[in-house]
Amino acid sequence: MSRISPSPHLPRFLPSTQPSLPLLSHQHLVPLFLHCRWRTSAPAKEPEANEKRSVPMTNWWQRAVGQRLNSAGVASFASVVAREPHLALPHIAVPDIRWIDWADLERLGFRGVVFDKDNTLTSPYSLSLWPSLSHSLNLCRSAFPGKIAIFSNSTGLRQYDPDGSEARALEESIGGIHVIRHEIKKPAGTAEDIEKYFGCSASLLVMVGDRHFTDVVYGNRHGFLTILTEPLNLSEEPFIVKQVRKLENVLVNRWYRRGLKPPKHGLLTEANQCTKVPSL
Repeated sequence: MSRISPSPHLPRFLPSTQPSLPLLSHQHLVPLFLHCRWRTSAPAKEPEANEKRSVPMTNWWQRAVGQRLNSAGVASFASVVAREPHLALPHIAVPDIRWIDWADLERLGFRGVVFDKDNTLTSPYSLSLWPSLSHSLNLCRSAFPGKIAIFSNSTGLRQYDPDGSEARALEESIGGIHVIRHEIKKPAGTAEDIEKYFGCSASLLVMVGDRHFTDVVYGNRHGFLTILTEPLNLSEEPFIVKQVRKLENVLVNRWYRRGLKPPKHGLLTEANQCTKVPSL
């Protein structure tokens, strides 16, 4: 596949023109992370008029608090910063899933696709697919029939969805794509539930998500091909998530400038494979 020419719409990780910031160690980052996670913010209004299904308000508060109390996430954050920064770097970065060439992924030998939910397929706290992604998701279904699933730190996580009712509602809303039920938030935990569902090694699967330190770190730890998307709707996110995103971007851009690269994947020979410019 030919290399895609640089586009103003494609995310770039270029050296900043800002004065260089001192590289923070994990001793600095963990206190900062702990301090920020107690801040709160009210949810913004849904921007999409036809996104009608959403998470109940009681669940919204549980999740807003839960995102501030993810102790495993804090420990993982510190570990990655201190010892394994390459795990936070995706194999491929795109604006959204419309830029992914699903047929090319299947041709290379991948056997299934695992999606994050919030800000990857839906607006945060919504159970409806982001409308402009419908065609691309159908192309994904065609390339991987019956081999698509959602693995989320919200819907399907037993902490927030103990009876699976929200997972079933999402499955119905987006056309039967299976939501994997699980106990532990990304990036902690194993890939056992995912590998059991797909019947293959994680190295034959694609992990698609919008967060460096959850989706990408989790995927790289377990051998997935990792694809990072830009968030769909930042206005809906809690304050802490917005701040952590900024910190993640500072760190990731610095690591790119230092020449760090993501873990190698045996089925991918170059980063521009499996991407395309979407038709308008």
